[in-house]
Amino acid sequence: MAFLHHLLPLFLAFTVTYAGPNHGIGPRRSGKGHDHGGKKGHAIAMPGAGEIPTPGAGEIATPGAGDIATPRAGENPVPRGDIETNFKGSWAIDNPNVGVAAMQFQLMPNNKAVWFDTTSLGPSARELGPPGNCPKNAEMGGKPDCFAHAIAYDIETGQSRTIYMDGEPWCSSGNLWPNGDLVATGGTRGGYRSVRMLSMSDPKANFVEKKDVLADKRWYSSNQVLEDGSAVVAGGRNSFSYEIVPPNKLEFTPKKFKLPFLQETTVPKKPGPGMYIENNLYPFMFLIPDGNIFLFANDRGIIFHPHTGNVVRQFPKLPGGSRNYPPSGMAALLPLTVTPENIQAEVVICGGNVQEAYEKVDSKHTKERVFMPALKDCNRLILTDHSSTWVKEQDMPSGRCMGDLLHLPNADLLMINGAQKGVAGWENAIDPNFTPTLYQPNKPMGQRFKKLAPTNIARLYHSVAALIPDGKILVAGSNPHSKYLVKAEYPTELRVEKFSPHYLDPELDKVRPVIVPEASEKMLKYGKEFKIAVKFNEGQVMPQDVKVTMLYPPFTTHGFSMNQRLLILTLKTGNKDSIIAVAPPSGKIAPPGYYILFVNVRGVPGKGIWVHID
Repeated sequence: MAFLHHLLPLFLAFTVTYAGPNHGIGPRRSGKGHDHGGKKGHAIAMPGAGEIPTPGAGEIATPGAGDIATPRAGENPVPRGDIETNFKGSWAIDNPNVGVAAMQFQLMPNNKAVWFDTTSLGPSARELGPPGNCPKNAEMGGKPDCFAHAIAYDIETGQSRTIYMDGEPWCSSGNLWPNGDLVATGGTRGGYRSVRMLSMSDPKANFVEKKDVLADKRWYSSNQVLEDGSAVVAGGRNSFSYEIVPPNKLEFTPKKFKLPFLQETTVPKKPGPGMYIENNLYPFMFLIPDGNIFLFANDRGIIFHPHTGNVVRQFPKLPGGSRNYPPSGMAALLPLTVTPENIQAEVVICGGNVQEAYEKVDSKHTKERVFMPALKDCNRLILTDHSSTWVKEQDMPSGRCMGDLLHLPNADLLMINGAQKGVAGWENAIDPNFTPTLYQPNKPMGQRFKKLAPTNIARLYHSVAALIPDGKILVAGSNPHSKYLVKAEYPTELRVEKFSPHYLDPELDKVRPVIVPEASEKMLKYGKEFKIAVKFNEGQVMPQDVKVTMLYPPFTTHGFSMNQRLLILTLKTGNKDSIIAVAPPSGKIAPPGYYILFVNVRGVPGKGIWVHID
C-alpha cells in the first residue's frame, strides 16, 4: 500500500488504458493484421484489468476525455499486463563486412562494442591499421602480423576501428571494471595467465597486457564480478581452482583457491594428444543476493563463498545431459526484483546436449561422426531457497546448443543463435537455429515461449549477441573453423546484424516512453533515490504499468553471457515529467559500475541510458 500511495500522483496524472467493459471507452474494432517480421499492420492487444482481449487491426486505444481510473479507498489497482503484439521482430544488416570474427565480446559504456578473436591461428580478413603496421607476433614465432584480431565497433554508426592486441586471448573471459574499462583474463599459449585491459576513456586505446599475472592457467574460464568490483575467475582446462582479480589495476599478488568440484564434474581425458572431453568448461556463475556465488558445471551446481572457497550448498544433478562447453547450453539469472524484503534469485538453464554428444561428433574421437540433436529442455532453480530443487520448465520450441540467452529491457528474455544438432568445437555442429525465441518466464506454463522472425545467417560456433541501449540485439560472429574460411558450408561470418524484437513494433511507438538524459540523474548511490526525467508519449499511465530496469552489460563468449543481470527497481513517486526510483541497496545486488537503465510502460521499453552506481 505504501508503494501505491507514493505513486498515487503518477497514477492520477497518467493512464494508458484499454477500452474494456466499464472502462469508459467503446468496444474494440475488428481488423486484420500481419505477423511477419518488419511489416506494418501488426495487431496490438491492449487488455483491460484481468482480461486478454482479441487483438484489433494494429490499433492502440486512446483514452477519452476524463478517462482517469481513480482507485477506491483501500484498493490496489490491478496491473493490466504487458501490451501484446503479433509483430515478430525484424532483421537488418548493420555492417556487411567488419573483417574480424567475434569470439569474445563486451559492450562498453562509451557505446563501443569490443570483440576479439585469436592471434595465433593466422590472418583475419582485415589489416591492422594504419597501413603497414605489422608488429611481430610472438604467438606466430615472431613473424610480422599485419592483421587485426580485435576491433571497437560503434553500435550507433556501424563503423569500427582496429585494436592492437598482444598475446593470445583465444577462449578467454572478461568483465568490466567499475570505471568502465574492459579487462580480459586468460587465454592460451602465451596468454594462459595474462590480464589485459582496454581503456574506455581513450578513443584510440589498444589493449595493455600483463603476462603471468594469474595464479592458474585460464583457458575456457568464466568471470563473475563481486560486490566490490573485483571478479572471480574460475575454471579452465586442467585448472580446478578459482582466483579473485582486483579492479582497476593490472599488477597484484595472485591467490588461488582450490575448487575440487571442478575436477569432480570433468569428464576424464582419454589417452592421446588433444583427447579432451571435459563437458564443464566455461562454467555458469552468478552472484546471488547474499554475496555468495552459484556455479554450475556439466550437470550440477554449488553455492560457494568467494573469499574462503567453502561450499555452502551442493545441488543434485540436473538430468538430461551436459550444459557447459562443449555441449554448450544456456543459462541466465532471472530478473531480480529489488524490494526492501528478501530478494529472490532464480536461475534457468536450457539446452545443451547429451553427455556423449562431443565424443560422437568430434573428429579426434571418432571417424563415424554423429550430430546428436540438441536438448530442448529448460530447468529452473530458486537459489535463495535452501529447500529448493530443480523444477522442469516448459520445453523450448526447438533444440538449441551454443545459443545466447539474453535479458531484454522489459524483463523478458531472448534465445538467439546456435545450432539444433551437435556441440561446440570446430565443425562439430549443423542445422543452424535461425529462429530467435522469446522467453517470458512469468506467463502460465504452455505460454512462455514464442518464436520470432528468423534470420538467414547461420550463427554457430564463436558467435555472439548482446542487447544495446536502443533495445535492439547486436549479433555478430560465427567461425566454426580454425582459420578464416569464406568458401564453406558455414563460412566465417563477418556480417553484423541487428535484430529488433517484438517490443520495437512501430505501432508501439505511440506508448513508448522517452527518457530525457540531460535531465536525469546518472550517478547513483546504493539505496538512494534518484530522478529519471521521462516523457510518456500518449495519454495517461498508471503506476503499476511502469517498470524501471537496469542491465549489467555482460562479457559474452561461447554462449555464456558472464555477469549478465537485470534489476527491476522500486519506484517512489512520479508525475507527468519524471519518476523517482530507488537505487539497488548494495553491491551484492548490483556490483559497482555501469548499467543501461530502461523505462518500460506495459512491457514497451524506451531507449536506455547509461548510469553508474557505487
